Amino acid sequence: MKILVCISNVPDTTTKVKFIDDSKKLDVNGIQWVINPWDELALTRALELKDDASNGIQSVTVGHVGLISSDPTLRKALAIGADDAIRVNIESGDAYTIAAELADAIRKENFDIILCGIESSDHNGSTIGGMLAEFLGYPSVTGVSSVKIEGGQAVLTREIDGGKEILSVPSPFVAVVQKGIAKEPRIAAMRGIMMARTKPIKVVEPQAIDSLTEVINYEMPKPRAACKYVAAEDAGQLIALLQNEAKVF
Repeated sequence: MKILVCISNVPDTTTKVKFIDDSKKLDVNGIQWVINPWDELALTRALELKDDASNGIQSVTVGHVGLISSDPTLRKALAIGADDAIRVNIESGDAYTIAAELADAIRKENFDIILCGIESSDHNGSTIGGMLAEFLGYPSVTGVSSVKIEGGQAVLTREIDGGKEILSVPSPFVAVVQKGIAKEPRIAAMRGIMMARTKPIKVVEPQAIDSLTEVINYEMPKPRAACKYVAAEDAGQLIALLQNEAKVF
C-alpha cells in the first residue's frame, strides 16, 4: 500500500501577522514557514504505519500545492521520513482550487490511503479533505483519531458524541485526521536531514481551474479589552457587568 499525506505550508504560530495591498495579501517578509501541525501529525502516523513491516506500507508521499518557495517545508517533511514529494506548481489559492489541483495530481498516481489534517492553522477552513474526496470519487471519513491496518484493511476510529466509532474502509479512501492521530510530531534526525537532500520532489504543472472565491480584504481582530477586577463581596457589580457589557444574559 502507498500513503499520501497532504501538507500545508503555514506561518509559525508565533508570527506577527501583517497585511499589504490594502489588506488583501499577507505580508510574507520575515515569516518562518512550517508544516501545518495537523498535517505533521498525519505524517507522523503514516510513518509509524510504515515502520511496522506487517502493515505492508511501501511508501509515504507528501503532496502540496504551492510555489518553489515552499520547497524547504517539503524538504523538512522528507527529512522527517517521507519517501518523496509532489508539488503542484501554483500559488496556493482557495480551498476549492487546492483540492482540485491535488486531485488532478493524485489521479496520475496509485495511492491507497490519503491523509489530510482536519484544518490548517492559517485559514482554519476544514474543507479541503472533503472536497478532495469528492473530486476523486473516494470514500472519506472525518474526525479520525486513529488509523490501523488489520488483515490488510484499514481500520479507523473517529470521535462521536459520547464515545467512539470504529469502522473499516475499502481503499482508496481519504481520512481527515484530528488531534490524537499521533502523540507527538516526529522530529527529523541528522541522518534524515542529509538524506532529504537527494529525495525527489516531483513538480506538477497546474490545470486551468478557476477559483470560486475572491479575497476582498483581511481584518485584524479587535484588541481585547482590559480585564476588570471585581471584589469577591461585590456580586452586584459583577452581575451588572455581565448583563450590560458581556451581554451573557
